[in-house]
Amino acid sequence: QVQLDESGGGLMQAGGSLRLSCEASGGGDMRLLAMAWFRRAPGKEREFVAAINTFVRTGDVADSVKGRFTISRDDAKKTVYLQMNNLTPADTGMYYCAGGRQPKRRWSHYDYSGPGTQVTVTT
Repeated sequence: QVQLDESGGGLMQAGGSLRLSCEASGGGDMRLLAMAWFRRAPGKEREFVAAINTFVRTGDVADSVKGRFTISRDDAKKTVYLQMNNLTPADTGMYYCAGGRQPKRRWSHYDYSGPGTQVTVTT
């Protein structure tokens, strides 16, 4: 089993940057997992943000954040990051980390997830 714990959320003005972290713990090996970030805005469905593969570390980023968000991983630290630049109020939401076998865009493909970290962007 893998436990995931997100951190780094907070309150930020539009145009600012935040870096989210997701640390893995437990008996599973994070190196074997594709990792992803999803978010849920108030009153909306959870949506895919970014995913990263194992070893090869190729990334997939949603069009809505392309050019602003970057996903990366440090397996030695058992941590996945989401660097978020040029934030807008539309980026407000609860951000969740997820781990699974492949870097898919659907939440249901992932076996593990964390409790989330809140990001709020003001004008």
